[in-house]
Amino acid sequence: MKRPDDWTILKLLQWTTTYFKEHDIESARIDAELLLAFALGLERIDLYLRYDQPLNPDELTRFRTMVKRRVAREPVAYILGAKEFWELEMAVGPEVLIPRPETECLVEAVLDFLKNENGPEAPRFLDLGTGSGAIAMALARSCPTARVVALDRSCAALALADRNRRRHHLEDRVDLVAGDWLAPFSDTRARFDVVVSNPPYISSGQIDGLQPEIVRYEPRAALDGGPDGLDCLALIIGAAPALLSPGGAVFLEIGHDQFPAVQRLAHESGVYRDVACRPDYSGMDRVACLVRH
Repeated sequence: MKRPDDWTILKLLQWTTTYFKEHDIESARIDAELLLAFALGLERIDLYLRYDQPLNPDELTRFRTMVKRRVAREPVAYILGAKEFWELEMAVGPEVLIPRPETECLVEAVLDFLKNENGPEAPRFLDLGTGSGAIAMALARSCPTARVVALDRSCAALALADRNRRRHHLEDRVDLVAGDWLAPFSDTRARFDVVVSNPPYISSGQIDGLQPEIVRYEPRAALDGGPDGLDCLALIIGAAPALLSPGGAVFLEIGHDQFPAVQRLAHESGVYRDVACRPDYSGMDRVACLVRH
């Protein structure tokens, strides 16, 4: 074992990358860089500008603790306590799903719809199951005149969303509501131009076969869409039109093979004039757009 003063940044990066690969961590080098930069309070580029800098004992201890957590397959985002989404740093924790790049396609689809449809100057969004608030914050930041209502049934998730709301100075345009899907609005006349959601859409039987990072650490309630993965999607498709302005739309993140089922549910409801699907960055079906008559 090397003495503490033998562990330079570069040597530690090389050792950790190999160690992660031995434990079947796919993004071994990137994860090693992210964790070491965080442990040292540096940017990733600084690791290579200071490659021959030795770590002191406290820095080594801090980094080793993080490495052990990663080898146990805890997601890097939970170890760091943050994840970038839509160029915004979002606080995250095990009470919420980690925002993913494909969900940015959902935000893009909403913004394109408003642009193409000459949407209102001050659109109103309803984000169902907001979690960390990533979608709500991205929409509010992208539409400076918009108002966003972000709803979640988890008080812990809403507390985290509030941290992100305050971090990005959006308290005056993002309202947080506790409740189960659309239930808080059942007795109101609230109207929204867009209802958007990344709901649970993985079938119950498939969850245990996902990566250890997901199965062991991310909240199952935010993943489990019921026997066929459609429970929450069907609920939103059926109930959202009552809250939509004429010509308003529902945007849903879906599984890559779920659009035919979503299309069927939309047609059976009889309230949508257009039903379309948008691919993610890998070309897989990912975002369903349903426009109300």
